[in-house]
Amino acid sequence: MRGAVFLGNKQIEIRSFPDPTPEPGEVVIQMKASGMCGSDLKFYRPPPGEAQKALGLGSNVESFIGGHEPCGVIAARGAGVSEREAPIGQRVMNHHYAGCGVCGHCRVGWSQLCRAGITVYGVTGNGGHAEYLKAPARTMVPLPDELSFSEGAAVSCGTGTAFGALRRMHTQGGQTLAVFGQGPVGLSATLIGAKMGARVIAVETNKERLALAKQFGASDLVDASKEDVVKALKDLTRGEGVDLTLECSSAPAARQAAVRAVRTWGTACFVGEGGDVTLDVSPDLLRRQVTLIGSWTFSAMGMGECARFIADSGVKLDRIFTHRWKLDQANEAYKVFDAQSSGKGVIEF
Repeated sequence: MRGAVFLGNKQIEIRSFPDPTPEPGEVVIQMKASGMCGSDLKFYRPPPGEAQKALGLGSNVESFIGGHEPCGVIAARGAGVSEREAPIGQRVMNHHYAGCGVCGHCRVGWSQLCRAGITVYGVTGNGGHAEYLKAPARTMVPLPDELSFSEGAAVSCGTGTAFGALRRMHTQGGQTLAVFGQGPVGLSATLIGAKMGARVIAVETNKERLALAKQFGASDLVDASKEDVVKALKDLTRGEGVDLTLECSSAPAARQAAVRAVRTWGTACFVGEGGDVTLDVSPDLLRRQVTLIGSWTFSAMGMGECARFIADSGVKLDRIFTHRWKLDQANEAYKVFDAQSSGKGVIEF
């Protein structure tokens, strides 16, 4: 089979790999769609191995196939995997983490929190930018028939991350929700938040992405490159501040504004990876009774819940894709994605 490998320095190579054979407890899925996520850029941009070393992942990680938003069909089963558990031809998404499988976190679907160590498919193990993917059967999540394979790929990380954060904040109708950053995760949050009944305010510096946010259900737009974001959000809420903020960009200024723009008793949530923020704890948090949440992706069960919500709510998630690519176009695809002026990209097989 062929797979796309991040070499670093904004280079990708399509390499040949042996077709995978499932070990006991594993399955192989034939890939149908593999999403492109902002987290990929951490391995695409730096010199070879630099991002992996910074994350404590070792020095040989760059040899793995990229892509951590896999979606496809079951093609083969290893020993110990029953037909009921993984029927050949079943449409599945992959919860792209594998832990020990027996600890408390793994048993409830939060294998990324496993203290024994984890494999992250697309980062420390071969990912979805290939014709086949091998992973434990327990990491597979059924894809509802109503969703396309590309929509399933989106749910497998970016959209699932947005959904998980909105659920953790108990988002509901009648609330005001400011979403900072309108990349793939932020656009998903805008789309889902509006479907949950919230009044969504999109905060972004790129005018093309602001226009997409409007199409995705944002009632108001704030251009962070031209406006004082905190003041703008308070002006839009009669001076009170918004009920909820979701910060997706990881920019320090955006994180700070996300905390300061919520009302008294409001909730701010960070999902953007990396970076830092400086807060003045008493006025920013304590004296306004602000809740600050960190939300890292989602559980395997949460992934299934997200897919079911998308299907049952009639959300047209396919609209999030502004670019669709073939595997041979991976270099061109990531050059476009790296500009961060469009929506989401997906590699389709």
